[in-house]
Amino acid sequence: MEYYISKILNDISFEEGINRVTESLKTQGFGILTEIDLKTTLKNKLDVDFYNYKILGACNPPFAYQALQSEDKIGTMLPCNVIVQEKVPGKIEVSAVDPMASMQAVENPELGNLAIQVKERLQKSIDAL
Repeated sequence: MEYYISKILNDISFEEGINRVTESLKTQGFGILTEIDLKTTLKNKLDVDFYNYKILGACNPPFAYQALQSEDKIGTMLPCNVIVQEKVPGKIEVSAVDPMASMQAVENPELGNLAIQVKERLQKSIDAL
């Protein structure tokens, strides 16, 4: 089982990729709680050059609330991470965690149905890019 959902976007800038992903997630009820710029962080902390790579922490509050009601430690797996990376200029790869893969480690059947719904929304967001 793959642990992520992915799509390549061609002929756009990295910032346009971030904007498209953010807007597409919004249409499925997700907001961005965190944004980690790995390129800048790695430069500042390790003085290494890295390509454009951002981790977006996406959250759908109703789903997060439902998950927390079923499993109080599930916050260790929240929010849903979505990465946007540009290894080659103009070629943007967008990948999101597959909640089904991450929920397999949690032995709580109530989360299975919820993970299916979250995956469907993440998939729709990525497909719409």
